[in-house]
Amino acid sequence: MRTIGLGDRVRDDARPARIGLYLASAAVAAAVLAPLGWLVLGALSVPPTSAVELLTRSTTVQVFLNSAVLVVATTAACVLVGVPLAWLTVRTDLPYRRAWTILVALPLVIPSYVGAFAFVSAFGPRGRLQDLLAPLGVESLPSIYGLRGTVLVLTLYTYPYVFVTARAALKTLDTRLIDAARTLRHDRKAAFRRVVVPHLRPAVAAGGLLSALYVLSDLGTPEFMRFQVFATVIYSASTYSLDLASLLSLQLLGVTVLVLAVESRTRGEERLAGTQGGSHRGDVVRLGRWRWVAPLFPAAVAALALVVPVGVLLWWLVDGGSGLTGVAFDPTYALNSVSVAVAAAALATAAGLPIAYLAARRESPLANLFERISYVGYAVPGVVLGLALIFLTTRTVPALYQTLPILVFAYVVRFLPQAVGSTRASFLSVNPRLPEAARTLGRTSIGAFRRVTLPLVAPGLLGGAALVFLTTMKELPATLLLRPTGFETLVTFLWRAQENYAYGAAAVPALLLLAISAASIVVVLRGEGYDVG
Repeated sequence: MRTIGLGDRVRDDARPARIGLYLASAAVAAAVLAPLGWLVLGALSVPPTSAVELLTRSTTVQVFLNSAVLVVATTAACVLVGVPLAWLTVRTDLPYRRAWTILVALPLVIPSYVGAFAFVSAFGPRGRLQDLLAPLGVESLPSIYGLRGTVLVLTLYTYPYVFVTARAALKTLDTRLIDAARTLRHDRKAAFRRVVVPHLRPAVAAGGLLSALYVLSDLGTPEFMRFQVFATVIYSASTYSLDLASLLSLQLLGVTVLVLAVESRTRGEERLAGTQGGSHRGDVVRLGRWRWVAPLFPAAVAALALVVPVGVLLWWLVDGGSGLTGVAFDPTYALNSVSVAVAAAALATAAGLPIAYLAARRESPLANLFERISYVGYAVPGVVLGLALIFLTTRTVPALYQTLPILVFAYVVRFLPQAVGSTRASFLSVNPRLPEAARTLGRTSIGAFRRVTLPLVAPGLLGGAALVFLTTMKELPATLLLRPTGFETLVTFLWRAQENYAYGAAAVPALLLLAISAASIVVVLRGEGYDVG
């Protein structure tokens, strides 16, 4: 008889329980796909002549070009910032490397739209910097709005994706290969080009693609910076032309699928590259006379990405800011955010449980299919998912349109993969022999799961639920499109405050969001044991 080892997938003889798991997983998969199905049907219902006319308008073409330029420019800028920072903090004798590593990763805790809001307040017309320079005779500053400002803000809050992936690749680099290249009479630059660049390329591409996906889905930053892209136009069109919004959503969805296909290919190359040998850290690169100049680069990045927004928020908090009267923060907005986030976290964890169990315990094409489908919502931009649910509710169950259940459902679909991934990892860490032993002692399959497996995977369930909760708190596009009338959350209040230039009123909710985002980084670092050394 074969011994079952840790992580082996075991056969479950309890047919009813197994069928129940598959039915539950199928129901979740169908719920994930339903909104997108209705979005496609809505777009296909547009007469072909009207569809061509809408998609070939000069404004539509301009939106496509704006989005393409923004994605390319931001991704390139993220690589130019993230890779040198990773190199400095891993491969050189940069002073206080550990501190700089933490500081340049911290921009991940700041939602990009909060950063955009702060930058507009600081550097925009009649902003804080303009007020300070006015006594010196400076009447105007270069505009922060448009493409340049949008690229700047998005780069500051998405370059950490490239930094983290490039840093991970550099930490696994076998430096003996560089030494071998040097013995073959390659100078330092040639050795870097022939050894380091091929090793870094998959990781940098993966981080860059994550940045590109974020840029494609972001609504708040382009809107605050007055730069029209897919997300902003879809949001605006949803109020007056669902036909145009649906067609643009399909375009955006197509671009997203293309990016994901490239990401999948890159991930395969990364796995292959990772099998080519062990790591050997070796000696760090000596910066010499540049050792005390090099910290100026991470310091400048941290100052722009961290000091500016936090400083502006604290200034608002103390000074009270400016803006229209009647825009005041109410603590119930925070309670609203917490309540829907808790509901989304609980439901996403419950919905992801059968999918995660099947993915971890059964080698089945159907189980793999359900797991892949669960990730669809995470790949779909929030504005597209919100519009899809508008189609679904208005054309099937109008009573659900702009209600709390449909808003929570959107969060569950959007962030289900976070619960599935964390729970699946927990199931894989549980020895399958433990529930088997409980069944030999008379427990049913369900009883063994409840008494043995569930307590062991509880930390993974809680971790996934925490991630869903934290990302739900920050979700902007879906919340704006689907919230009930009069239902305000932290993010919707920030949106309204920006529209009314009520900067002082936005200080408290913005700082609350930063605190919540910081908590999410703590959860990730503790769960993954991230090494900043």
